[in-house]
Amino acid sequence: MNISSKKRNLIVGAYVVSLACGLAGIATQADAQDAADQRNTRLESIAASETQGASLAADEALRNRVTTALHADPYFDDAHVTVSIEKGSVVLNGFVYNSSDLIDALRIARKAVGNTRVVDNLSIIDLRRR
Repeated sequence: MNISSKKRNLIVGAYVVSLACGLAGIATQADAQDAADQRNTRLESIAASETQGASLAADEALRNRVTTALHADPYFDDAHVTVSIEKGSVVLNGFVYNSSDLIDALRIARKAVGNTRVVDNLSIIDLRRR
């Protein structure tokens, strides 16, 4: 079978064009997929920052609730107690003057937060030893 050189060039040209179009289609799909991935990454980042922002606001509200409760108790001196939130738990830092103050601080904080964990990081400073 003898194909003329003109016919062969047309066949090869048609093959090259179809191959190029196919590759262009693949490249277009890959570009579209990359764009979709970037969009999804951006949306995930926005969602994560919104979630983090809501979490920070909730932590701050929880911290304020405990701080207010400690300060409002007329029998508890909260001058040396600070409240922080770490990994969803309330942490009491600082010092109190005796064991009953320590128990009171924990009781007040637990009552203010309900089911949230309260971590005791308080020290007892005995003023009678000085």
